[in-house]
Order: sequence, then structure tokens, then C-alpha cells
Amino acid sequence: MDYEEDCEMNLAEYKGVWVFAEQREGVLQKVSLELLGEGRKIADKLGVKLTALLLGHNVGDLAKELVAFGADEVLVADHELLSHYTTDGYTKVICDLAKERKPEIIFIGATYVGRDLGPRVAARLTTGLTADCTSVDVEEGTGNLMATRPAFGGNLMATIACPDHRPQMATVRPGVFAKLEKDEARTAAIENVKVDLKEEDIRTKVVEIVKEAKDIVDIGEAEFIVSGGRGVGKAEGFELLKELADVLGGTVAGSRAAVDNAWIDKRAQVGQTGQTVKPKIYIACGISGAIQHLAGMQDSDYIIAINKDENAPIMKIADLAIVGDLYKVVPELIAQLKGQK
Repeated sequence: MDYEEDCEMNLAEYKGVWVFAEQREGVLQKVSLELLGEGRKIADKLGVKLTALLLGHNVGDLAKELVAFGADEVLVADHELLSHYTTDGYTKVICDLAKERKPEIIFIGATYVGRDLGPRVAARLTTGLTADCTSVDVEEGTGNLMATRPAFGGNLMATIACPDHRPQMATVRPGVFAKLEKDEARTAAIENVKVDLKEEDIRTKVVEIVKEAKDIVDIGEAEFIVSGGRGVGKAEGFELLKELADVLGGTVAGSRAAVDNAWIDKRAQVGQTGQTVKPKIYIACGISGAIQHLAGMQDSDYIIAINKDENAPIMKIADLAIVGDLYKVVPELIAQLKGQK
């Protein structure tokens, strides 16, 4: 037997879908619940269990919430060295479990933590990883994971498979999937797994956590978003958009053009190279509606577009299209909304 044949995996040994349930300071991240919702569909198609993988210290109380949102099983890795995220610590624990239990798919949120953790775990397990996915499915017949992500700067979508290695891995962008309705009556096995982790396994030490003193709202959580594009024309224009957002109780976002012009922070960018959002109301001001931007907001419940160009692509998908100068329309909206309060 040659080397390649000797190294071939027995794919039949790998069963089950795992979701890394990211938590920060004892609070589950929204993307973890979204992944459970999509993971539930994938697991049901494959006829396998959906497992939530929870790492941290004194986080066992979160396990019941993971069950309520769709998990068939929760593996709780509780250890004081997992109190704060470290690449080495979390990678070792996840890889030890994966080598022992052999899941066929592992989903991780494409957060700052997930984008660091996913590649390290994949490399340790000698498997592939599709990063920053916006869609996942399984191929009929083979059961291969089909992970879709933007490519070439968002100009096309690539669907990637990993047919010869397991587990199949993907980091998934927050906001693209819907979480299931919470069902507190659901029951599932919750297992506290043994953690083999020592201080010397972790090459970096967390000395102090300093939160950035910056008033940035997570646009993925917002129910009302007022978003600006190239048509806003200047950074000062976003103060007007912020006034409208404040009246609505929402937040401000922007297109890639607005970010490239330094009118708004990168973390507030909507689109294929930014965040995907699903607010109740999305108000697009001076945004033409390139396909890359539409991909990040087209699933909003109600879309209002304000643009001088009645033929702009975004006007075609808007529930309400207002042809006009945003600097005249937005102040009128603000005045009418304030008048109703």
C-alpha cells in the first residue's frame, strides 16, 4: 500500500453535525443560535445528531438554551483555562473531541473568534475549511457539504466541497440564517466532557481585556437600520442619517463606498464584504444597489430606498421607493416621525 492509500480516511466513521456555540462572558453569540437553526436542517437531511459544542468556565447554564434552540446534544467543556478565548486552548479541546468522536461537519461563526479558531482547527485536523460562507447545503447522494461564499471581491459566488476529508468545516457569516423558535420543552443529553488542558498548552497568556471605548452598535442585532452610500456625498451626511436612526430607535450602517471614503466605520458595512442584516426596516439612502450590497440586506422585512435615480437597482427591490434628494426627504421623515411622538 502506498502512502496516499495509507492516509485515506474512512469517511463512514464520521457522523454528526457540530456547531461551535461561541459565548463571551457567559452570553451566547447570536450566530451560534443561527447556526443551530441551519445545522438542524443539515442534520435532518443527513439523518444524524446535531451537537452543540460549548467551551468556557462556569457556562453550563447555557446548555439548556442551546437545547431549546435545536441541539440534540450539548458537549460542555468547562475549565478555568477556557475562561477567556485563546487560540491554543480552544483548538486543543475541540480537536481532542473531534478526533475522539469524529463529526462529519463542524460549523463555526465567522466572528473575530471564529475566523481565528476555524483555520487552526482545520489545519490541526488536516481537513479543509470554507470561510465566511453565506449558504450551506448537503449534496444528495454523497452527503458532501456544499458551502457557498463570495469570491473575487464579491463579484461571484463559489460553492466549495471537501469530498475526501472529514470533518468538513465552514465558518458562516452572522446574520445569514434564521434561528429556530425557542422551545423550552425540548430535552436533550447534556454531557460534561473531560478537558485535558494545562497551562503549558497555551503559548499566549491573557493579561487583561480592555474593551474599546467606541460607540459602535452591532448592526446585525438592529431592528431598524438607516444606511448610507456614495450618494450621501460626505461624512457629515451620516449625522443626518443618525438623527433618523435615533428617532426610530435603530442604528446607522453604510455601503462599501461609504466605508472606502471613511464616512463610516468598517464594522457598520452591509454587503458581501461586510455584514448581512435582517432588520424589520432597512432605509437605504443614496445607495445604488450593487449586487454585493443587495446580498447583505435583501432579506430585510421592509426596504425603503431614497435615491435621485429612479432606475437604480435598489429601487426595484424596495417595498417603498422614494425618488428624491435624501437631504430633503430625510429631514421631512424625521419631522413627521417626531410629530407622531
